[in-house]
Amino acid sequence: MFMVPSSFLVHLHRYLGHSVFHFVRLATHQAKLAKMALFCALSNEVPEHPVVSPTSGAIFEKRIIEKYIQEHGKDPISGDELTVDKLIEIKTPPIVKPKPPSATSIPATLKLLQDEWDAVMLYSFTQRQQLQTARQELSHALYQHDAACRVIARLNKEVTAAREALATLKPQAGIITVPQPAVAAEAGGIANQPTEQCGLTDEVIEKLQDKATVLTQERKKRSKTVPEEVSTPEQLRGFKTLASHPGLHSASVPGILALDVHNSDTSKILTGGNDRNATVFNKDTEQVVAILKGHTKKVTKVVYHPDEDLVITASPDSTIRVWNVPTSQTTLLLRVHEGPITGLSLHPTGDYVLSASEDQHWAFSDIRTGELLTKVADQSNIPLTTAQLHPDGLIFGTGTANSQVKIWDLKEQLNVATCTGHAGAITAISFSENGYYMATADDACVKLWDLRKVRNFKTLQLDEDYQIKDLCFDQSGTYLAVAGTDVRVYFCKQWQELKVFNDHTAAATGVRFGKDARFIASTSMDRTLKLYGLD
Repeated sequence: MFMVPSSFLVHLHRYLGHSVFHFVRLATHQAKLAKMALFCALSNEVPEHPVVSPTSGAIFEKRIIEKYIQEHGKDPISGDELTVDKLIEIKTPPIVKPKPPSATSIPATLKLLQDEWDAVMLYSFTQRQQLQTARQELSHALYQHDAACRVIARLNKEVTAAREALATLKPQAGIITVPQPAVAAEAGGIANQPTEQCGLTDEVIEKLQDKATVLTQERKKRSKTVPEEVSTPEQLRGFKTLASHPGLHSASVPGILALDVHNSDTSKILTGGNDRNATVFNKDTEQVVAILKGHTKKVTKVVYHPDEDLVITASPDSTIRVWNVPTSQTTLLLRVHEGPITGLSLHPTGDYVLSASEDQHWAFSDIRTGELLTKVADQSNIPLTTAQLHPDGLIFGTGTANSQVKIWDLKEQLNVATCTGHAGAITAISFSENGYYMATADDACVKLWDLRKVRNFKTLQLDEDYQIKDLCFDQSGTYLAVAGTDVRVYFCKQWQELKVFNDHTAAATGVRFGKDARFIASTSMDRTLKLYGLD
């Protein structure tokens, strides 16, 4: 190696110029580095990770000597045995390799920058091409997804229609069917003969009387004070919409026509729809528990059994069906009317059902055996529009198309009182749990009756265009709910309006209170079930 005197560099810079000076200076710097550097005994290059062999004392590049040891198992210089774990690493400062002479001038630097710029532009062009390809593939995938969704929706619709047709046509095993009245061909049509009645036997009457006695005693104990668990009027005023469920019934024939809530497990809600189906829905899990298919016309009346997982439905197809919810199958089919059924009420014993029809008759049937116990005609020869049993189960009320409300004695099967004063057909009847009050409604008017004197003591007159579809007292008799153009709740002591819910986009068809009036459920022709309560 040689050293260049600094005085020589000064004169060389003066006479040879800037470029030659830098070249010589670079060569001098490299000579210094070479003098200070360590060289690998195998590659004769400056190692990046130098190690020393304890047997020969030679310096090697770590990766090269490791490969040599793996192949030969000895030191390449001394020939002695050597293992990788015996190598000793040398800690040296990193060596920065100088740039080549071509990068030391401004033109060369600009050339490097130009090359880098060209490379960036080429990379950007490649990225744009890949982005455009990805966009096209994504657009094609979205189109295929949309087409698949349309096909799935069409297939689901066809499957639903097929299932409905199958449920209507196939025979259902285990159904107890009460046959339709015998028919005889006549000129111009078919005449229906009276259905055979079993009658209210002494055993049935005693059962009804015993149940009424127990219920009366229990009610007298409860009527002294309102349970603390029941929502207060202030809390009810704060109710707001908690949930809205539009998917319980078919969208092709929109509208929910009937509603009921399980008495003990108020998470279970029963609805009847225009699509000829009844649906059991769990509001806590927000899941449909069962879809009950079998009626050939819309389901207009539904009742949830208070103690069992049974539901009862009625329809203008003149049939009443009792369903087992876990199996979604009809366990009993009653054909006791000749016209559309307009009223349905379960007796407190849980064994009998009261029904009313446009055929001007009310009927009392056993839902365990399917027997028709009694069927009585309204002497006014006016279609019945609704029916509801008293909480004790010994009397009941029926509404007629000519604005009358009639009170009947069930044991004697006699009309014991008639309430007049409504202007239109009776649309709903509800008895308070206290046993003394009855609420009746026509299109735009609710009348409250004291059953002890059979007198109208309060009238709630709504707007002329209002259409009342349903009435309901809560289980404590503290509140009255009205469903129609909207949903309204009244406080029974002062009969003052507490809350109005206007969330439905069509007429409300049903309303029920949850346990202790902790929530309110309503249904509507807008195909939704709505739940109201506190957060």
